[in-house]
Amino acid sequence: MQKEKDFAWIERASTLLDNKFNIGGFRFGLDPLLNLIPYAGQFASFGMSLGLVIVMIRNGAGSNVAVKMLLNVLTDALLGSIPFIGYAFDFFNKANKKNVNLLREHYFEGKHQGSAKGLLIALFIIIVLLCVGVFYLMWFIAEWLFTVLGNLF
Repeated sequence: MQKEKDFAWIERASTLLDNKFNIGGFRFGLDPLLNLIPYAGQFASFGMSLGLVIVMIRNGAGSNVAVKMLLNVLTDALLGSIPFIGYAFDFFNKANKKNVNLLREHYFEGKHQGSAKGLLIALFIIIVLLCVGVFYLMWFIAEWLFTVLGNLF
């Protein structure tokens, strides 16, 4: 019974952040509106989304679903912080709604059970490969720049 009450509270908070308002059939919430306030809005939106995930974890969400929810929140925060593009992204990406759907599947359908070890290892490998790629690109650009500058002088 407590799980259903907590889930209903999380669902209401998620609706407030992602789907509360409707203009011409397009639904949006406080999340994209807060992000129009530089820095403070993005921080507040991220904090509220992270708070919802923490409540879900405290109420028994497994590590697999918790990592998926955290990835949704981090993706929303990172891509939403890009000037101009991030504003549009926040209107269409509804991380909190995705997290409620993940939680519903976890609690009531038995999906996303188990350890997040495989997901974390895959994420770590992706991050390492991205870092190596960025460092290689920086090396390539620096080498090209030194060659161009060397030819000028």
